[in-house]
Amino acid sequence: MLLLEQKTVLVTGATGFLAKIFVEKILRIQPNVKKVLGKEVFRVLKEKWGAGFQSFISEKVVAVAGDVSSEDLGIEDLHLKEEILKETDLVLNFAAITKFDERYDVALGTNTFGALHVLNFSKKSYVYGEERGILMEKPLILGKAARSERTNMDVLSGEIELAQKRLHQLHSQNLTDEEITTAMTNLGLERAGYYGWPNTYTFTKAMAEMVMVDSKGDIPLVIIRPTMVTSTFQDPFPGWLEGVRTLDGFIVSYARGRLKCIVHRPDVILDLIPADIVVDATIGITAMALANQHVDLVYHLGSSSKNPIRLPEIHRLSKAFFAKDPWKNRQGKPVKAGKVTTFNSMASFHVYMAIRFQLPLKIMGLLSASCCHKLEADYVDLSRQLKSGMRLIQLYKSYLFFDGIFDDTNLEVLRKRARDQKGLYEVDGVEQLNMDIKSIDWKGYITNVHIPGLLQFVMKK
Repeated sequence: MLLLEQKTVLVTGATGFLAKIFVEKILRIQPNVKKVLGKEVFRVLKEKWGAGFQSFISEKVVAVAGDVSSEDLGIEDLHLKEEILKETDLVLNFAAITKFDERYDVALGTNTFGALHVLNFSKKSYVYGEERGILMEKPLILGKAARSERTNMDVLSGEIELAQKRLHQLHSQNLTDEEITTAMTNLGLERAGYYGWPNTYTFTKAMAEMVMVDSKGDIPLVIIRPTMVTSTFQDPFPGWLEGVRTLDGFIVSYARGRLKCIVHRPDVILDLIPADIVVDATIGITAMALANQHVDLVYHLGSSSKNPIRLPEIHRLSKAFFAKDPWKNRQGKPVKAGKVTTFNSMASFHVYMAIRFQLPLKIMGLLSASCCHKLEADYVDLSRQLKSGMRLIQLYKSYLFFDGIFDDTNLEVLRKRARDQKGLYEVDGVEQLNMDIKSIDWKGYITNVHIPGLLQFVMKK
């Protein structure tokens, strides 16, 4: 990986899941990288460098406090900012709020304006002359907001003005912070739905992509769109992940005996991709760009095209795993995962919920009212749980009934070109990057890697 030698890389969102893996991999396969502006690496590097680990890290990694939602990434130290601008060869933006229903103003600030601020900062760095690029982690769907005939920047300006106006109105009503958060969250979902997007996350990221393409000028720009990112397949070690991600919510709920029903299209594909394959592809695309080779504007990173796995298969594998090795609660007692009722349409699901939960809840409310509200606490708690569950189904509905496949031809072409140029992705004659989603056996990965990783790093078994 000589192409990254003596390069300075600026990584935004460096404390995030994907960015940590990226920083670790860069330092491991190219220790002669000049400098990485970010933080957080792992035990594999410590094992490699031993007593010299701290010295190596202090030389290669510079942690910079900043905020992508602010101009110049929130870097107030003028000397530090000037130094970064002069030294930076490559900028990678991993900063994002991935919560599907984040407050609209917050999601706009980080996902949309944050990406634009990174681009503008990169432009200032780019004028110093060397070949540079910017890779954005952008898990988006192709296309523009079909309902709008305005320019992308006009749409963005209108949306931020609307969000600020609504926020001002809410503050003037002397509402609580919780009430304001709820209102701004609902606003984000409303605006996303108006433009045809399933949630605030994808909408704000879509706007970011559109305005960046419009605003990039002469700066090299590559947009990378991972699908559902899961635990690491191999690097820096199998099964590592942080937090409960999209797929994991179903597995965790099932393991804890809380998943009673699920609704999805019968043969729905969950477009999964392990985090280290995302990182390897990002490095591979970067290396190709630094070699002055042609790179495309957009790269889809997913499995639905070449190696699909369907939700019923994931459920079957999870069921087999926890039947053999049940999750244990805080008291150390094994939890038996119960039967899960499956619905293949929202209509049948709503009928079930009405009979099974909503009707009994109404009866409980009437009984509570006639019994001096003795059941009030239980009624409020169950009502909250039902409302929360229905909201989650609405948030994930577009994925549970999705009927599309993401074409990954651009990455496949890049992989073939790399194979024709032996040594491009090698260190000491050993290939360092796995960008082949077909290399994954999903049964082995889910059973022996992902679920054990989920137990170890998230559920803390």
